Amino acid sequence: MNKEEIKQILPHREPMLLVDEATVTDGIATGRYCIRGDEWFLKGHFPDNPVVPGVILCEMMAQSACVLLCEEAGVGMTPYFTSLDKVRFKHVVRPGDTVVFTCSITAQKGPFYFCQGKGYVDEKLCISGEFSFAVKEA
Repeated sequence: MNKEEIKQILPHREPMLLVDEATVTDGIATGRYCIRGDEWFLKGHFPDNPVVPGVILCEMMAQSACVLLCEEAGVGMTPYFTSLDKVRFKHVVRPGDTVVFTCSITAQKGPFYFCQGKGYVDEKLCISGEFSFAVKEA
């Protein structure tokens, strides 16, 4: 999926749409985002040493998972973050990097979906974590 196709699934819009492309294969969502260097979240984080904030990496990972959630729960549903757990940051992400996220659903109970994900730059693990969403009608 390209960015326009992702917009048909996710409710996010610029500047908060943080997935450039995504695929779903065999229950695994893969999302990609190329850090251009002019993003709003890099202004001031940090001057002369821009690093993508950890919370933004969490959001990128979650949006990658939401592509899978919307496929499972249906179009027209809105995913709301309900938890983050066991999040680990292993390597910094900088302008020029392309982060590739792989996410899967580990459990579902009613409107709650439990997921795990990992993010890589050049096959080097940068972030991993578990998270959940409540999926509600838009």
